[in-house]
Amino acid sequence: MEIKFILNGKKMQVDAAPDLLLLDLLREKGCYSVKRGCETANCGLCTVLMDKKPVLSCSMLAVRADGHEIVTLEGMQREAEEFGSFLADQGAEQCGFCNPGFIMNVFAMLEEMKEPTEEEIGEYLAGNLCRCSGFMGQTRSILAFLKYKKEQREGGSDR
Repeated sequence: MEIKFILNGKKMQVDAAPDLLLLDLLREKGCYSVKRGCETANCGLCTVLMDKKPVLSCSMLAVRADGHEIVTLEGMQREAEEFGSFLADQGAEQCGFCNPGFIMNVFAMLEEMKEPTEEEIGEYLAGNLCRCSGFMGQTRSILAFLKYKKEQREGGSDR
């Protein structure tokens, strides 16, 4: 089946088998940040943004991307590097395997909520599993990032 979509800002036209998962198509296209973890839509490793909303690419057929915009971590390098420095500052990067899906969900959350509370952050990111660390470091990094972004908007902080 022929599908057309935008992947990280580039127009794509591909032939996709009806049973091809979006995760597999994205990896075929060089988006190696999209990872296969649990294959049961429970861990968040495969998270990508479809029209700025997080979706689990391991449980979505590629044909459903037809007519949509898909963004992976490869399409958000600058933003990811900026946020990644906050993860590192809080000692929250650990092995890094879960980071791509986690970061995609953080940016989706920030599209929906400009100043989420610590409780809202925990609820929004509940579907991201990290086997190394628990989520205190990640939560601290998000709160520090939010503070930094707010200071930037108000004309203050440089990092």
